[in-house]
Amino acid sequence: MKTIATILASATLVAAHGYVDSAVIGGKNYQFYQPYVDPYMGDDKPDRISRSIPGNGPMVDVDSIDVQCNQGAEPAALHAPAAAGSDVTLNWTLWPESHVGPVLTYMARCPDGGCQDWSPGEAAVWFKVKEGGRDGTSNTWADTPLMTAPSAYTYTIPSCLKPGYYLVRHEIIALHSAYEYPGAQFYPGCHQLEVTGGGSTVPSSLVSFPGAYKGSDAGITYDAYKATAYTIPGPAVFTC
Repeated sequence: MKTIATILASATLVAAHGYVDSAVIGGKNYQFYQPYVDPYMGDDKPDRISRSIPGNGPMVDVDSIDVQCNQGAEPAALHAPAAAGSDVTLNWTLWPESHVGPVLTYMARCPDGGCQDWSPGEAAVWFKVKEGGRDGTSNTWADTPLMTAPSAYTYTIPSCLKPGYYLVRHEIIALHSAYEYPGAQFYPGCHQLEVTGGGSTVPSSLVSFPGAYKGSDAGITYDAYKATAYTIPGPAVFTC
């Protein structure tokens, strides 16, 4: 039987960081993978469009496959239909004020049969569709709006994309002092889309995860407590 102390400790852990709880895609609400519920539902576990995550904790090794979609991420069974050029709204759990940093979103084209049985490994398949960093040298960061309810973030599917199945990688990088360990903490998650529309573009200049970031990058080894300009890591944002 759990003690009150154990229950309170668990509740504190759940509230400590964050993850994407749900999304609005094509006008429909989707509940994302629930790390503190889904693993315990047995045969009643629902199919999701988002890949599994172990909890709300960070990935700290920039060279690990875990920075791609999170530790032990498994493909999801479903895809959310969405038109190229449309917006996707991701609803985060409330983000802690101490974890300032950039918010980045990538996409990767899956095989023609879908994303449900596919993981890219360390192949270069990813292109960036949105990024946000620091507002000058102020205390306002891309993740600052997620620190107050409603903690929602919106990205736009490029309008020129060729129809098909896509895996979306979305993350917050929490930055601390360059002298702390770990300095940068990665909070990635992935979800699956079926993109429709009349586009024909298949992006090139792709990157891999791991590989897109290095620990020595200015946007990774960075002291968030100093008023200095911030360089967002990774490639340039893809545009049509």
